[in-house]
Amino acid sequence: MAETKAEKILILAVETSCDETSAAVVENGRKIRSNIISSQIDIHQKFGGVVPEIASRKHVELIIPVMEQALEEASVGLDSIDAIAVTYGPGLAGALLVGLSAAKALAFATGKPLVGVHHIEGHIAANYLEHETLEPPFVCLVVSGGHSHIVYVEDYDRFEVMGQTRDDAAGEAFDKTARALGLGYPGGPLIDAQARKGDPFAIDFPRVYFNDGSLDFSFSGLKTAVLNYLNSNAQKGAEISIPDVCASFQQAVVDVLVHNTIRAAEQRGVRQIALAGGVAANSHLRNSMKEAAEKIGAEMFYPRPLLCTDNAAMIGAAAYYGYIRGKVSGLDLNAAASLKLGTTCG
Repeated sequence: MAETKAEKILILAVETSCDETSAAVVENGRKIRSNIISSQIDIHQKFGGVVPEIASRKHVELIIPVMEQALEEASVGLDSIDAIAVTYGPGLAGALLVGLSAAKALAFATGKPLVGVHHIEGHIAANYLEHETLEPPFVCLVVSGGHSHIVYVEDYDRFEVMGQTRDDAAGEAFDKTARALGLGYPGGPLIDAQARKGDPFAIDFPRVYFNDGSLDFSFSGLKTAVLNYLNSNAQKGAEISIPDVCASFQQAVVDVLVHNTIRAAEQRGVRQIALAGGVAANSHLRNSMKEAAEKIGAEMFYPRPLLCTDNAAMIGAAAYYGYIRGKVSGLDLNAAASLKLGTTCG
């Protein structure tokens, strides 16, 4: 299909890569007609993290009702839908298979085209739903519990990974630090809330910058430094200020994320910087990145918090740009738990 924005194209999208069961109807890649998200956070909190087996079983229970609700809220029937989009990787294999199976069955039954979407491309596309004027090229920092990527978005379907984590993702570091502090799960919002009451320079936690010019990240050393600080003070019987620990830890993470992202934007000569992923909802990261972007004359973009989490609307937005360029998938599309960004689906 030739690329066009003249006609109204509706995409029914499905997202089940982790612990959110979501379905959405998106119009022309920019307008959300519906975006239903059923979160499993309450279920997994008692375990301190997502349990893949439980997540998959819950997806099986919810996927059909969530899809039906998405269509109902959008006031459309399947006959009005132009394509079915679905996340096929990366993510938890079992969780991915639930959404993928439902989407493939629906595409087969209705004869609608199937569009497989990379989860990280979906996070990037969440910005298109929030900002009608945003168009490539731009640099996007994608930070979540499983991913920390700096991506040069050359076009709607062309991506270059300029930096990524070599160990823990930023969101993973937040979760592990929150667990060590006894705050609970998920760690990002809890640490962000505590950090507002603390001194970000109270504790000098390490920042990792690679001497070879790489824009990669490493947060495992920072996580270990926090654990050592807590254990050392506990052994001494010294008082520990949780707000100060949270603020200092968060400052260390944000410093590295902002520094590397700004360098990426300068290297590519772009004046648009976007945030995406669950950690993109962090207030300190948003404010710090905006200040740094302004210093180099760049404009800052980020989605509302709801669109930072895993959701199907972002998958529908990403799928639209593939669909109008004729990039559809076969019904033999399979889940790819470790799918690399830029991989083309079959």
